[in-house]
Amino acid sequence: MSQTIEEKNKELVLKAFDILFNKRDYTAAERYWSPSYIQHSAHIEPGREGLFNLIRSIPATLKYEPGTIVAEGDFVIVHGRFSDFGLPVNWIAADIVRVKDGLLVEHWDVIEDEATQEQSKSGQPMFGDRFAT
Repeated sequence: MSQTIEEKNKELVLKAFDILFNKRDYTAAERYWSPSYIQHSAHIEPGREGLFNLIRSIPATLKYEPGTIVAEGDFVIVHGRFSDFGLPVNWIAADIVRVKDGLLVEHWDVIEDEATQEQSKSGQPMFGDRFAT
């Protein structure tokens, strides 16, 4: 049974994120990010090299955990957690990626600090089913 384009794109984005953020294999990551990658994030310098250089500058303890992932056509949105990267709080991010011809070609994000249980007015965690420890 063949995969839909959305299933293929979700698989591609999850693999690319793991290779770059968790494994830090920049050579392999080049196979996933377009050389003409367009970066819309206010936190990251332009292009693929801007992203790679940011990750190089972050402590090797960085961990990325994907959560909910949705796709429609060429767009994939991943709700995830970035932790252990040198700041006092984790980041919860919704990363929006456009995929074309099997490459990540464009990116937007929405990022916020992860609230503790004491800070959460809803009493619900921002990521997953329990608060980070």
